[in-house]
Amino acid sequence: MISNADAAGRVEPDWVRHAIWWQLYPLGFVGSYPIAPGGTVPTAGEHRLLRIVAWLDHAIELGASGIALGPIFASSTHGYDTSDFYLIDPRLGDEADFDTLVAEAHARGLRVLLDGVFNHVGPDFPRYREALEQGPGSAAAAWFQGGAESGTPAGTTGGGAGFGTFEGHPGLIALDHGNPEVADYVTGVLEHWLDRGADGWRLDAAYAVPAEFWARVLPRVREQHPQVWFLGEVIHGDYPEIVSETTLDSVTQYELWKAIWSSINDHNPHELAWSLGRHNGFLDSFTPATFVGNHDVTRIESRLDDPRHLAHALAVLFTTGGTPSVYAGDEYGYSGLKTEEYGGDDAIRPEFPADGPPALTDTERAVYRLHQDLIGLRRRHPWLHEARTRILDVGTDHLVYEARAGDDALVVALNLGDQPCGVNVGRSGLVALVPGGTPTPEGSRVTIAPHGWQVLAPAADDPAR
Repeated sequence: MISNADAAGRVEPDWVRHAIWWQLYPLGFVGSYPIAPGGTVPTAGEHRLLRIVAWLDHAIELGASGIALGPIFASSTHGYDTSDFYLIDPRLGDEADFDTLVAEAHARGLRVLLDGVFNHVGPDFPRYREALEQGPGSAAAAWFQGGAESGTPAGTTGGGAGFGTFEGHPGLIALDHGNPEVADYVTGVLEHWLDRGADGWRLDAAYAVPAEFWARVLPRVREQHPQVWFLGEVIHGDYPEIVSETTLDSVTQYELWKAIWSSINDHNPHELAWSLGRHNGFLDSFTPATFVGNHDVTRIESRLDDPRHLAHALAVLFTTGGTPSVYAGDEYGYSGLKTEEYGGDDAIRPEFPADGPPALTDTERAVYRLHQDLIGLRRRHPWLHEARTRILDVGTDHLVYEARAGDDALVVALNLGDQPCGVNVGRSGLVALVPGGTPTPEGSRVTIAPHGWQVLAPAADDPAR
C-alpha cells in the first residue's frame, strides 16, 4: 500500500508505511569519536563499522525495520564537517565494510538510512582548499557562500577569506546552493550510495538549504531510485510548506517531540492535545518523522522529571501517525544530558559494546520490554502510520485520545496524576491491549491507575482472543 500523496500528487515509497527506525550515531557507537586525551585515533584497518553488524539482531528483536545511521563519511571531527562524501570515514573503516553492513542489514530485512550533510562541508573538503588557494571569484570559490563575484553572499562569515559558515561555526563552510555545480555534485553523491545499497537519506540541516535546491536535486535522484525516501532535518517553520516546496518525503517532527515531554513534565495534557491537532494537519500533507530521542537532544530518560512517565511518552510515539524512530540506548533507559558547550553532545553519543548487546539490569530489561511491547503493537496495526487523533477526554492530569485510520481505531488513556482517574473512552466494549488484556466492565468509562496508561481496542482486535 502507498500512503499519503502531497498536493503535487507525489507519494512516499510504499515500504515506509512499515518503517520503524533504530537510529545510531556511528562514530560514537563504535568508539571512534571523541577520543580520550592520549588515546589513539582508530584506523580503517580496525574496521570498526562492522561492530554495528553485531547489533543488527538486536534491532530485529526490538522490532525495528531499519537502521538510521548518523554520518559515516570522511570528516575531521564529529562527522558533520565532511571532507570527502565518496569516502567512508577511515576511523570507521572502508567501502568494503559499508558493503558488508548493508548486505547484513538487508539479509535481515532491515532498511538502511544514511545521513547526508549538504548544507556545509568541513575545512578539509578539497574544493574548499582550492578556493582558499585560488581566492574569491575563482571557480572553486563559487562553490561557497561569499566566494563568487556574483552569487550567494555569505550569510554568517567566519570561514577563511570571508567565506560563509553554518551558524557561525568556523569549521562548517556553507555551500552556495545556487551554483549548478554544487547541485550536480550533491546529486552524484546521493545516487552513488543509493547504488551501493542505501534505501534513503536523512538530510542534515535541511532547513538551512534553499527549498529550490532540494526541488532541483531530489526529483533527479528519484528518476533512478523511485523507492528512495528523503527525510529532512527541520526544527522550526511551516512543515507542510517546506515539504511541498522542497519535494522532501518527510521532516523531523520537533513540535510533537517537545510537546510530549513538556506536557508530561508540566502536567499539562492540554499542550499535547493541541500539538496532536497540529500533527493531524501535517498528516494531511505528508507523514512526519516522529521521535522522543535522537543524537541531538537530551535523552528522554533524562528529560522526564518522573521516570514513571516514560511509558506515557512512548505510548504517544507509537500510537500516533508518523514514521517513528528509537535512538540507540533509549530502549535500555540510558540517560544523557546534552549541553551547549564544546563536547556537549558526548554524553548522548556513547560507545556501545563491540560484541553486541550486554547483559541487562532488571531496570534496563523492563524498559526494553516496554519498547518491544509498544513497537509490537505498532507493527500489528500498521495503519497507525497514517492515523489521525481525536481527543476524547482531557483534564489537569489525564488525556484520552482515539487514533483512527478508516475503520481501524485504538484508544489511548494516560494518567499523570497521583490518584486513580476515571476517564471517558468514547464507547463500551473495549479491552486493554498494552499492558494486560483485561476487559473493562465500566461501559464508556475506564479507571486508570495513578501514573498509569492503557491502549484499548474493540475486543475483536485483541490478539489474545
